[in-house]
Amino acid sequence: MSPLQIVLVVLAALVVIVFIGGLLAAARRDRRLDPRFSADVARADAALELARATDRGWDRVALEGAVRREFAASRPDAVIEELHLVLVEDLPGIEGDQARFTVTCTDGAVIDVLLTRDSGDWAAALR
Repeated sequence: MSPLQIVLVVLAALVVIVFIGGLLAAARRDRRLDPRFSADVARADAALELARATDRGWDRVALEGAVRREFAASRPDAVIEELHLVLVEDLPGIEGDQARFTVTCTDGAVIDVLLTRDSGDWAAALR
């Protein structure tokens, strides 16, 4: 085999390897952009925040109750379809603790609700 043939075979092998690597990278990117992937990440984030809140002794029923009360007072005509706990911020003591929910209504509206704790009671603010 001549040196030119060896160089051509090596170059062809490199082109094939780079092509296959590009295909694998594109497939990985497509998996990350898949809507199911984003939904799975959102569910995992919500589960982690719920676990964190529960670990800190926060009562999920009390949190959701505060969100529902505020929502009913400020938007009496809207019906809540889903509540998602998005963020928990637990400061030392109980003053200033925060929990952020995303509320999805049956009409498709998505509203952020921020709960803050003052003297043990939860107060909500719609955003």
